[in-house]
Amino acid sequence: MADSGHGSKKVILLALAANFGIACAKLAAFFFTGSTALLAEAVHSLADTGNQLLLLLGMRRAAKPPDAQHPFGYKMESYFWSFIVAILLFSLGGLFAIYEGFHKLHELEAALRAGRDVHMENPAIAIGVLAVSIALEGWSWIAATREVNHLRGDQGLFSFIEDSKSTEIIVIWMEDTGALIGLFLALAGVGLVLATGNPYWDVYSTFAIGGLLVLIAFFVARETKSLLIGEGASKATLAKLEELTTSHEGVTRLVTMRTMQLGEDELLVALKVQWEGDLTADEVSRLTNALEVRIRAELPMARFLFIEPDVYDPEKAATDPLQPS
Repeated sequence: MADSGHGSKKVILLALAANFGIACAKLAAFFFTGSTALLAEAVHSLADTGNQLLLLLGMRRAAKPPDAQHPFGYKMESYFWSFIVAILLFSLGGLFAIYEGFHKLHELEAALRAGRDVHMENPAIAIGVLAVSIALEGWSWIAATREVNHLRGDQGLFSFIEDSKSTEIIVIWMEDTGALIGLFLALAGVGLVLATGNPYWDVYSTFAIGGLLVLIAFFVARETKSLLIGEGASKATLAKLEELTTSHEGVTRLVTMRTMQLGEDELLVALKVQWEGDLTADEVSRLTNALEVRIRAELPMARFLFIEPDVYDPEKAATDPLQPS
C-alpha cells in the first residue's frame, strides 16, 4: 500500500503542474479571444489546481499518527478533503461554467438585437492554447490512468472506481478525464464558430463543459461520501476475514463481523467468535491472540482488530442483515 500512496502523490504533483500551466494559458487566451468556453476551462483548471493542493494536504494530514483525541488516527482526513474537492469541482467548475454560458447567451442576444457584428477575435490563439492544453492534460491523464490500471489489475474500471478505498487517485483520474473531455468540447465550440459563423456554438460548448463537471462532481462526491460515513471492507477482504477466522483452531462459528475502512491501507475489524465449549479461558485467550497474528499477517491493513468470544443465537442472527455466510 505504501507504493500505492507514493504513486498517487506523484500523479497528483504531475496534475498540479500541468493544470497550473494550463490555467495560465487559458486565461491569457480568454483575454485575447473573449471565448466563454475558454474562460470556463480556465476556471476549471484553476479549480483543479486548488483541488490537487487540497488532496496533498489531505494526504499529509492522513499520515498523522493516532493520539488521545483521535485514537484510530487521521486516515479518514483524505476522504474529507476528497469530498471538499467534489464540492469545489461542482461550484467553481460546473456551476461557474453554466453561469458563464447564460451570461454569454444574454450578451449575444443583446448584441444581435442591436445589429452588432459578433465574431471571435484571434481564433488562432484559442486553437493553439487548446491544443497545447490537450497535450499537457493528456500527459497528466496518461500518468493517472497508468496508476489506476496498476491498482485495479484485472478488475473492471467501473467496478474498481466503485470498490476503491483510495480516493485521491480516483479523484485525480476523474478530474483529468473531465478536463480532457472539456478541452475537446471547448475546441469543438471554437471550431464550429469558425466553420459556421454561428457564435452560439461557443455558448453551447460552455454549457456542455458545465454539465460535464457537475456530473463528475456528483460521482466523486458519491464515492467519497460513502467512505466518509463509514464504508465497510471490500467483498474480497470480507471473504478472506471469514475464511481465516472459521478455519482457525478452536473456532466453531463466526457469529458477527463488522468492518470499517479508516483509510486506503487501514481497516477497523470487530469479530464475535464462538469457540469450542471445552476450551479453558487461558486456551481461548491464547487462540484469540494467535488468530489476531494470523489475520494481521494475511491482511496487514487490519490495524485495529477486536475479537470477542460469543455464543451463536439463531433468533438474533435472523435479524442481522450482515450475518456471515
